[in-house]
Amino acid sequence: MSKVGVVFKVYADEGKLEEVAGEVKKLEPQDMRTEELAFGIKILKVLFVFDDSKTGSSNIEEKLKSMEGVSQVDVEEETLV
Repeated sequence: MSKVGVVFKVYADEGKLEEVAGEVKKLEPQDMRTEELAFGIKILKVLFVFDDSKTGSSNIEEKLKSMEGVSQVDVEEETLV
């Protein structure tokens, strides 16, 4: 059993960042921060740490993508912890 850490960039539809952040919190991430990209565009950077025998990053990514108000999800970094 290995622990995996994955940082996702979550892009929200315009004006939906706070709503999306509330929904993401329900997935119990290890850490979540708002980051400004440019020209007032903000994204969420979300860290999940999990046991790779129980779930995978693709499962979490699909849950994030299926949330209302989410326009895009990218994996920024994935590593063993």
